[in-house]
Amino acid sequence: MQTLLLDRRTSGIVQGGVPQGETLSGLVRFFSVFADATRLKLLSALAISEMCVTDLSRVLSLNQTTVSHQLRTLKESGLVRCERHGKVIFYALSGGIVNDVLLKGVEFLGF
Repeated sequence: MQTLLLDRRTSGIVQGGVPQGETLSGLVRFFSVFADATRLKLLSALAISEMCVTDLSRVLSLNQTTVSHQLRTLKESGLVRCERHGKVIFYALSGGIVNDVLLKGVEFLGF
């Protein structure tokens, strides 16, 4: 058995503070959403304005099917919400925290 260089108190704090189980799984799902360039583009665009699939597709020069598929993923993850206005569905970020995560990423990279 190896001896820890940490004291018992710090070791206990670390063991208790590292996510496990459902919390860890949820965090992995949450952050995996940000690991796709198309989803990041969509989230960034929706941080600026609510938009429909057609507008997102045209503004970002993406295939409409791709946009729809990725929006479904973002909606299922809870990062995006939608609201129907007649025949058109508008998408928006579900909360400010998503924008905060995007901004923190940019800040971390120094841009």
